[in-house]
Amino acid sequence: MPRDYYLLIDGELKHGVSSFAVINPATEKPIASCPKADETILNDAVAAAKCAFSGWSARSIEDRASLVEALANQLEERAIEFANLLTSEQGKPHDQAMYEIMGSVFTLRAFAKMRLEEKVLREEGDNRVIEHRTPLGVIGAIMPWNFPVILLMNKLGPALVTGNTIVAKPAPTTPLTTLLFGEICKDTLPPGVVNIICDENDLGEAMTIHPDIAKIAFTGSTSTGRRVMASAASNIKRVSLELGGNDAAIVLDDIDPKLAAEKVYHGAMTNAGQICVAIKRAYVPEGIYDEFCEAIAELAKSAIVDDGSKQGTTIGPVQNQKQYERVRELLEDARRSGVIIAGGEVMDRDGYFITPTIVRDLDDDARLVREEQFGPVLPVLKYNNIEEVVDRANNSEYGLGGSIWGQDVKRAIDIAKRIETGTVWVNQFLAIDPNIPFRGSKQSGLGGELGESGFHEYTQPHIVNAVSLIAPITT
Repeated sequence: MPRDYYLLIDGELKHGVSSFAVINPATEKPIASCPKADETILNDAVAAAKCAFSGWSARSIEDRASLVEALANQLEERAIEFANLLTSEQGKPHDQAMYEIMGSVFTLRAFAKMRLEEKVLREEGDNRVIEHRTPLGVIGAIMPWNFPVILLMNKLGPALVTGNTIVAKPAPTTPLTTLLFGEICKDTLPPGVVNIICDENDLGEAMTIHPDIAKIAFTGSTSTGRRVMASAASNIKRVSLELGGNDAAIVLDDIDPKLAAEKVYHGAMTNAGQICVAIKRAYVPEGIYDEFCEAIAELAKSAIVDDGSKQGTTIGPVQNQKQYERVRELLEDARRSGVIIAGGEVMDRDGYFITPTIVRDLDDDARLVREEQFGPVLPVLKYNNIEEVVDRANNSEYGLGGSIWGQDVKRAIDIAKRIETGTVWVNQFLAIDPNIPFRGSKQSGLGGELGESGFHEYTQPHIVNAVSLIAPITT
């Protein structure tokens, strides 16, 4: 029997004004009802966070960090429960869901270890200049549906440790794990420090223009990010935006094409390709192109596509119907403009299942190459020289991540430095570490998350510039 879920407002679990169904993407059947907030409840959540801010920010950073550590401990104790729920609402295979939950635990602990160190900028004679950092106030955190738990922790961890309070809004198709985490927050934190509301994508603007929210931390599509940025401009609100990507993988000519195919396949198809930094297009030298295509097609054909709760599943469903229809549309366009060598099928069953698909012989102006597919479909493109492929990889409005694959690591690093993205990995993918900054360039984002710089995104740098008081001359 489905359990009940509640909003978290000022330390209390609350019903919404109404509710909506949360759908399991593997079955297209409801798994629970989610309470829905309205603007009044949003205002109550912000007011609670604002009221809690003075007491929370006055605590020592060690005290705040210890409570964030306590959140991590309780999340770890209930990891299986969270992973099962994550698979049900998001669709990813259970092992990938568990990886997300344990990654969330690690992320919270990493932020709990970080500190705001005061910096002395000048100490000359009697002039002492100090930079220290103060919390901003209420943080509005808006999460997407592909990694709903860890992308919440990327925001909640640094926000709380640095002394802010938070109002979190998960995506309407994956709200349940966030609400479950709210129950942990209720039992661990002072009232109002964390508040959780849910909507059907109708409270975003009210949240981004709210005068008592100091910063919006948003992860989602570039198109929505533009609207967030425009709304936040009304009161010069701080924003950090982690947006879409069209990450290129460049395979070099000194690598075994079968090894490269294995690495690129997993970088493209993990979480059914629904990762901002998934490999979205692969560039392969002409000399090994056919062998690479054959190898990666075999990997796609051997995938086990099924309900993520079933043992052995390697590819789950696309998370929601809207995204499913978009991937199908791109797939049909690719069928007309390229050659499908694996997959290309919409499975005849309940659920939003698309078989992992490899498309070769596409032009660079094909939609599947130009646009972010966010699904299990990968174009493989041929190139002849490094200058050409670097230009082609950079010819995108996006600039989130990318990867270079080759035996000569120094050469690969030299090429990586020329790729116009926030991060480029060499011989690895999705190597995201809470201690290493992650940020986008171009239309893939503004500001950043993780690392010391991501930690500092939740603070105001404050300069104190002091000299000795010179006594007036007396006669």
